[in-house]
Amino acid sequence: MNRNVAFLRAINVGGHTVRMEQLRALFEELKLANVETFIASGNVIFDARGKPGRVMEQKIERHLRARLGYDVATFLRSGDELRSLAEHAAFPGERGDLYVTFTAEPLDDAQRLAVDGLRTRSDDFHVNGREIYWLRRDRASTLGGYLLEKAIGVPATVRNMNTVQRLLAKVGT
Repeated sequence: MNRNVAFLRAINVGGHTVRMEQLRALFEELKLANVETFIASGNVIFDARGKPGRVMEQKIERHLRARLGYDVATFLRSGDELRSLAEHAAFPGERGDLYVTFTAEPLDDAQRLAVDGLRTRSDDFHVNGREIYWLRRDRASTLGGYLLEKAIGVPATVRNMNTVQRLLAKVGT
């Protein structure tokens, strides 16, 4: 069994409210083991056989759609992948608030250019595989995660690096 984290997009927005015990039960219905939720922003830790991948993401998405009645984009990372992305030095020596944007697939060249076009004095970006690291140097930033998602044209979800670090500690890899 491998420890994994599901990052859910927009589980509790737009008038939808899912209690964390309900979300945990929905994952348990999929026969996932040792399920626990972490803060109400859609982070689910669980054990499963094999590496997480697009097939498992789609299985979770279909199940959530059937049970909740709306789409919930799901982005899975194994404990090892989470450790690797948390240790990635996207902005060495820089100061500011660091966020990670999760996508299902690595960005193509056009999407990378779109991300580059969002750079400002306040905001910088670094793409690495299926993650976009976002450095907000100061509070002057007016960019929101929805604009980043719109620029790349595919579903994505954003987490503060502090949340990622806390999830990594819970996963224990």
